[in-house]
Amino acid sequence: MERPELIKACKNNNLKAQMQVYQMYKDMLYNVSLRIIKNQQDAQDMVHDAFIKAFQNIAKLENDLNLGPWLKRIVVNCSLDFLRKQKKLGWLQESYELQQDDTTTDALEDNTLSVEDVKKAINALDDKYRIVIVLYLIEDYSHKEIAQQLDLKESTVRNQYVRGKRLLKQQLQNKITV
Repeated sequence: MERPELIKACKNNNLKAQMQVYQMYKDMLYNVSLRIIKNQQDAQDMVHDAFIKAFQNIAKLENDLNLGPWLKRIVVNCSLDFLRKQKKLGWLQESYELQQDDTTTDALEDNTLSVEDVKKAINALDDKYRIVIVLYLIEDYSHKEIAQQLDLKESTVRNQYVRGKRLLKQQLQNKITV
């Protein structure tokens, strides 16, 4: 089925079309959720919740070409809502601002890290940094979008990103020198 026909069929509650969309996007959505939640079972639950919400609201999807980003936004929202309910986003209440430090450089001096090393380093960050890093660097959200998602000031998000990036860089450089 062509993509526009597939979306139209989903809008008409065609279960076969919905299953096809599920198969197309479930792995991507799982990876997005897992990077935010860090728990496989909970990430799988968030993917299922996201698809339920998506199919309930698919009539609101205006541009059929935006299905992937639309689904991704839904799973991000579900994942963040889950963390809020689990009280794992308590740091959002702090909403403090760090001092801007522009002395951070973006480049590591050596490229001997594996993808697994980088994933472990990201997952080792405190949630307040990890979630901002994941949404900004991996999921391509802007600082403004992240601030809206987390109900924070944009300056707070920027500062958490800078601090998180600095901590991530330190971890990765320590890994290289070990």
